[in-house]
Amino acid sequence: MNHILLLAKRELGYYLNTVWGYAILAVILMINGILFNTYSMGSNTEKYSTDVLQDFFFFSSGTTMIAGVLIAMRLLSEERGNGTAALLETAPISEAQIIAGKYLGAFSFLTLITICSLYMPFLIEVNGKVSWAHIGSGYLGLLLLGGVAVAIGTFSSAVAQNQIFSALLGSSILVLMLLGWLLGKSTEEPLSEVFSYLALFDRHFQPFMRGRINSESIFFYLSLIFIFLLLSTRVLQSRRIS
Repeated sequence: MNHILLLAKRELGYYLNTVWGYAILAVILMINGILFNTYSMGSNTEKYSTDVLQDFFFFSSGTTMIAGVLIAMRLLSEERGNGTAALLETAPISEAQIIAGKYLGAFSFLTLITICSLYMPFLIEVNGKVSWAHIGSGYLGLLLLGGVAVAIGTFSSAVAQNQIFSALLGSSILVLMLLGWLLGKSTEEPLSEVFSYLALFDRHFQPFMRGRINSESIFFYLSLIFIFLLLSTRVLQSRRIS
């Protein structure tokens, strides 16, 4: 456990002490702010506070997934680029601990970015009335969705030889999983049900966006995180053997 925490602290320290980490934080918050002002607070159409909050969680889900991939794309591919992968792979620490530590550090930074956006729901409270349970549910959904994005980014970073390919691979996997709802509509049962269930957003995130905590969706997101981290571990193990 100490090895995992040390690695997580190292990764979190990287984001907090480099321009790259603050650049991701600034860009994501800026995009969220622009979208919030344009489509939520700046709209000429009258909306209920709950509708404004749903809009916020809708576009924040996209920026959270983008942030997850950008944060995780360097976790292992950068080690190979800097020539430090050999040191890490020969260290007295298991592959599972390496993946867990790096994932925990990256997810901690994504959580920090997500928390920094809390002022936007608070602005809705100034001119309207929103439920704290709705806010909590939405942010739980964002963290789960972001956790999946970081896990996918970790896997792509384990597979890719450089950060650019890692970002492209992670983004491609995310897009494919987001388009599951479209495949579900264009195919017949039982495939339609399978594709709809595997879609990241439509079936699983919308309950959180609307203020409802769905245990099925929590299990789905946590399962995806486990699967992609397990795949990352297997890739790292194969590199050590070879």
